[in-house]
Amino acid sequence: MDTPVMIVLVVAVLAVIGVAAWLYLKKRRSAGLRQSFGPEYDRAREEHPDQRSAERSLDERKQRVEQLQIRALSPDERDQFAERWRSAQAQFVDDPGGATRVADALVGEVMQARGYPVGDFEQRAADVSVDHPRVVEHYRAAHAIAAIALRTDRGQG
Repeated sequence: MDTPVMIVLVVAVLAVIGVAAWLYLKKRRSAGLRQSFGPEYDRAREEHPDQRSAERSLDERKQRVEQLQIRALSPDERDQFAERWRSAQAQFVDDPGGATRVADALVGEVMQARGYPVGDFEQRAADVSVDHPRVVEHYRAAHAIAAIALRTDRGQG
């Protein structure tokens, strides 16, 4: 076999190996994001036109949250928030809409106290999804219920 043919074969083999490695890493990255984000991965796929942009969005979430100064609550803060949560639960029997709004606001206060930005709801939910991907589903559902309760109280529901 002459040298030019050998070079072409080596380049072709290296190209095939390179493509196979790239596909493997891409698949592994996708699997890692799916495992890390759980149901939020599927939500991102529904919200974006393609897998690449959905995964880029999830990576951006991770990078954003890494820059935040998230902290644990102090024991006193935990006790105060827990007492307010119990109060909201007790209020639910007599005033479900009011209790729901109080609970929704309380969750926002807890997030703010921990260091999450107080931006719009979707940004807060996206931030929470990085560390608590399964909790954020419930957070979204509860927030939607609180919005319905607020509209009902205003006579818009």
